[in-house]
Amino acid sequence: MNIGEVSQHTGLPPKTIRYYEDIGLVKPLRDANGYRAFRESEMHKLSFLGRARTLGFSIEDCRNLLALWEDKNRASADVRTIAEEHLAQIEAKISGLQEMRDTLSTLVHNCAGDDRPDCPILKTLGTATAS
Repeated sequence: MNIGEVSQHTGLPPKTIRYYEDIGLVKPLRDANGYRAFRESEMHKLSFLGRARTLGFSIEDCRNLLALWEDKNRASADVRTIAEEHLAQIEAKISGLQEMRDTLSTLVHNCAGDDRPDCPILKTLGTATAS
């Protein structure tokens, strides 16, 4: 398969596929004319990488997960460890976003939103510690 066909099958843009090749995540063969010739195995790897990236795994996590996916003697505990670490990062981001939402919600609620110049939003943003 050429890069266009693989792109259609995996949903990944050709630029992303080339990037994954450049960093060694996939290694397609080359035809006599120099064009990439993707095998079924590379297409599966690219689909795997696309799903992992959609879940927010880093490139390094993807590299490790792909190595574990290819290792038939892997321990599922190794896979779980990577997923748990990523889940903890996501939960920390969610917590931070919830704190931001709560703070901003309070500021919006406290702002009269009328013609007066005083504004608790601007006052809070202007202080050293906005909380």
